[in-house]
Amino acid sequence: MKNINAPEFLKKGDTLMIVAPASVLKSADAIAGGVELAQNWGLEVVVGKHVFDSLGHFAGPDDARLSDLQLALDNPAVKAIWTARGGYGTNRIVDQINFSKFLKNPKWVIGFSDITVLHNHIHNLGVQTIHANMATGMDDLRDELAVESLRKAIFGERLHYEIATTEKNRVGKAGGVLVGGNLSILASVLGTPSNIDTHGKILFIEDVGEALYRIDRMIISLKRNGYFEHISGLIVGDFSNITPNEPEFGKSLEDIILEAVGERDIPILFNFPAGHLPKNNALILGKKISLDVSQKGGVVNFQN
Repeated sequence: MKNINAPEFLKKGDTLMIVAPASVLKSADAIAGGVELAQNWGLEVVVGKHVFDSLGHFAGPDDARLSDLQLALDNPAVKAIWTARGGYGTNRIVDQINFSKFLKNPKWVIGFSDITVLHNHIHNLGVQTIHANMATGMDDLRDELAVESLRKAIFGERLHYEIATTEKNRVGKAGGVLVGGNLSILASVLGTPSNIDTHGKILFIEDVGEALYRIDRMIISLKRNGYFEHISGLIVGDFSNITPNEPEFGKSLEDIILEAVGERDIPILFNFPAGHLPKNNALILGKKISLDVSQKGGVVNFQN
């Protein structure tokens, strides 16, 4: 397996660039809180030229969004790329990105949801990324510990989480490289260069606003593509705002996932606080972790 290398962690005075590769921002003030936060951490903040562009659903046309992202990837002075928001649109431009300069000078790419496309694509190139809150909405009420976890992740401080148990958890211990992200995006990139190999890895999934039948359909698609056959463990994040099924689907979220994993003797941790809620704890994708699920709860420890 290819080694998944970490970019250099940030230090005060480093430059972070905000780009918008997906959906349109609601206003020019949308990232003000994120800019202020990064500046309070001692970082220099550059905002992409096209971040506030608008073309229907998107933050400008594909070539404009690509231009900002390409510039951020290529510029050696930029030490981290913070995506403004998710939504939809990154997979429209990912195949046009030239990663050659980025691979010579890797930097952290930060975001979640639609940014799962970038996480997985960059994982396949052998570089770690950070699944965490995006720049937009950071002036709203956010969970302080989740925000602090992002600071720890980008500055290279230890990440360690202890999670309360649920009756659906499957106990056990495992280690492996953490991969995954948004379930809808994972299903959408099957059969593309952005699809990931989960063999021997710990898979993380989350989603928002989906009905149980759609969640089942996506989980089955992953299963048919071998996602669950050789994973060493599974972390299930927030599945918030599940829309009603009519008629009732007849299975819970946990039932859907456990059925897909089958009888494999691996640890499964439900209700990990990451995803489309304020308590969106940072995860370093591509980094080795240990997962310990017991009757008392779950422990996720990122290895140094």
